[in-house]
Amino acid sequence: MLDDSLFDDAARLADVDAGGLLRLAALSGAQVRAAMETASEVGLDDLADGRPRALVLVARPGVGPAVCRLLAALLGPRCPVPVVVAESIPAWIGALDVVFAHTDDVGDAVLAESISVACRRNATVVLAVPSDGPVAAAGAGRAKLLSPRVPVPPALSFAHVFAAGISTIAALGLLTFDAEQLADELDREAERAHPSHESLINPAKSLALRLADRTPLLWGIDPVSTAVAAHGAFALGSHAGVPSYVADYPQAATERALHRAAAAVGSEADLFADPEDNPGALLRVFLVSARHDAQGEVFERAATRDLPSADLVTPGESVRADAVLRSAALATRFDLAAVYLGLAAGTLNGPGWPALAVH
Repeated sequence: MLDDSLFDDAARLADVDAGGLLRLAALSGAQVRAAMETASEVGLDDLADGRPRALVLVARPGVGPAVCRLLAALLGPRCPVPVVVAESIPAWIGALDVVFAHTDDVGDAVLAESISVACRRNATVVLAVPSDGPVAAAGAGRAKLLSPRVPVPPALSFAHVFAAGISTIAALGLLTFDAEQLADELDREAERAHPSHESLINPAKSLALRLADRTPLLWGIDPVSTAVAAHGAFALGSHAGVPSYVADYPQAATERALHRAAAAVGSEADLFADPEDNPGALLRVFLVSARHDAQGEVFERAATRDLPSADLVTPGESVRADAVLRSAALATRFDLAAVYLGLAAGTLNGPGWPALAVH
């Protein structure tokens, strides 16, 4: 049962949050700064020596799949270098290719073998993993290792992995971003979501309340937004035990029965509707929008016109019109909202809750 009175009682929140997860979830800006320091120390700028034949983003279980999907979406279809998102190293990997990889499991045997193969074939490898375990050992002395310096549970390491990945892409000359602006924006997102701020003005608490008691349909209005939605689904599953369905809006619109159910219910569903009479009453559609340009605005307007009662989840106008900033801020909001929801629903730090390993 959700105890929504917890959201606006900072003292009770502190008592329930015995593991300090809200504090850890607010360290995204610190994670970015630490990742940038590490990138400088390992000589990530050396990647600028030449354009690779291909960029391979190895997405292993954890935060990695959504981050890799987001990185690929930010590069977009016009990227001058082929971008491949895969679960392991492709058979054709060679000396002209660049590999970026992350895993939440330092003992990931599949990734360790992939990194070993990539290094033997002289590919350039960047690893966003802790310095211990078989994965790091597989790239020892050959891979550029960006180990996390800010200790957080693996499920809250989005900012570190994203910063490492976006820094790799920037070093290749495929995208530009301002690391300090990114860290500052994530700090501001954490400040807006501070436990002392009431739900009405706290975007993470507000999102958590809207996500509660329904099965969320997280529909992204464009590829970048859909990748953020995928991270949101991961966060909800990791912290709140909430299952969700992720799709890009054009695909969701073709699933006509589900789309009709979502349109019929919207976000103002009758709280007392009998799900046996109307299973769609348990749904709530969220249009996830990291809109940052004119095209994104067109997509967002079209989606909200089709589903006028849907919840629109955006970073807000206070975030600059920059795809990197807006997508990262929105992903951080999902992390914070999922932790709030997990604390209020008792899925975090309750009886039988496993200890969270911290990187």
